Amino acid sequence: MFEVKDLVTRYGPVTALNGVSFAAPQGKVTAVLGANGAGKTTLLRTVSGLVKPESGQVLLAGRDVTGTVAEVMSGLGMSHVPEGRGAIAELTIEENLRLGAMGRRKGAEKVPIERVYDMFPILGHRRAMRAHQLSGGERQMLVVGRALMAAPQLLVLDEPSLGLAPRIVAQIFQMLRDLVDTQGLTVLLVEQNARSALSIADLGVVLNLGRVVVTDAAAKLAADEQLRHAYLGF
Repeated sequence: MFEVKDLVTRYGPVTALNGVSFAAPQGKVTAVLGANGAGKTTLLRTVSGLVKPESGQVLLAGRDVTGTVAEVMSGLGMSHVPEGRGAIAELTIEENLRLGAMGRRKGAEKVPIERVYDMFPILGHRRAMRAHQLSGGERQMLVVGRALMAAPQLLVLDEPSLGLAPRIVAQIFQMLRDLVDTQGLTVLLVEQNARSALSIADLGVVLNLGRVVVTDAAAKLAADEQLRHAYLGF
């Protein structure tokens, strides 16, 4: 179980998160949705240790990790895939993946690199290529694979569909769903593409102006036409 309780994050006079609380169940996909400026990216930056909250708690498997720096969070079981596909351009695919393994969760077994290549065969075929030579979709696969090399309990993703073709988005989202169903991974997914996110999610959390508007089963949110029009744009 991953939880945030009464989380408040400010940038100077601007309150980006204002008392955000929700729980992401273990072995499920929780989608955090909302328009631009709702606080989604700030939420992920706060829970992963990139931004320090003013108040509130972040709990990972019952452990209070509030304010823990990002470099430590990986060893505690959280892998963060930031917006923008942050692969290291000068390194090869294989070097990027091996770098991810260096942040492996404490006590976890080493993840064989071939497991990532099985998930994303195109990466295996191009393992000697440098990251800057890859397409946008391939780079997104690489950073997800690199995060998985750390053997996380919780995988946190910020807008993984950004700028990608629908076919690639569907492939990546299906891979996430399969990981949850077969390996019990917990996924916290921040997405602008609400329709795609809800199609694979178990639970949805809708943010608006830094507050939680509603938390409910993903299927119920997708079926709520009034809520979709008001907050999700479809």
